[in-house]
Amino acid sequence: MRLAGKTAIVTGGASGFGAGIVRKFVAEGACVMIADLNTDLAQETAEQIGGNVEVIHCNVANDASVRAMVEAAQTAFGQIDILVNNAGTTHLPAPMEDVTEEDFDKVFAVNCKSVYLTAKYVVPLMKAEGSGAILNVASTAGVSPRPRLNWYNASKGWMNNATKGMAVELAPSGVRVNAINPVAGETPLLKTFMGEDTPEVRAKFLSTIPLGRFSSPEDMGNAACYLCSDEASMVTGVCMEVDGGRCI
Repeated sequence: MRLAGKTAIVTGGASGFGAGIVRKFVAEGACVMIADLNTDLAQETAEQIGGNVEVIHCNVANDASVRAMVEAAQTAFGQIDILVNNAGTTHLPAPMEDVTEEDFDKVFAVNCKSVYLTAKYVVPLMKAEGSGAILNVASTAGVSPRPRLNWYNASKGWMNNATKGMAVELAPSGVRVNAINPVAGETPLLKTFMGEDTPEVRAKFLSTIPLGRFSSPEDMGNAACYLCSDEASMVTGVCMEVDGGRCI
């Protein structure tokens, strides 16, 4: 029960890595709010998990929506101890010059602007408490970029840099900020990353992962739990690769 008595918001928590993080947090004693565009799936996930799980509709790239999410979490929990910026998106694999402006804007709104917006409303609350943990879910693409995913790579590199900047600025206030960099995993985004889901394409992706398997939501839940728990009280500004060795 490493998160007993803690409260958390997990954006994009209805499926994939986010759902794995929610499951682990609840198992370790936390009260969790799933913030997602897909509230039906979020509710389904909450019912499967049981325990102290709240659900709210949220567009993480919209100021008013993020503000409403934070206000709802305050009402439900009284305070916010942990924020996990997990919601993310990508563009289909393509030469960088062929990615549409619409797809570029979507990637940076969901992957980058969301971190700014959640910080805008959550950081003042954590500063007032003198404690808190923020976790940004980036990607190995932000450390070791894959061809044809250029603007997605860049957005995740932005997240890693933002994590370090946030950590330095917020440390005197008692707020820790870390990131995890997952390798490709069995999530709804996997097919989009690969362009097509065939045995040949899967084999190509797996060949870049020394441990020889895709990551799982459970892998991310375990890493997130450690970084957001008091066990990591001396850990801030870390961008942890949870990648089976891909970035070596």
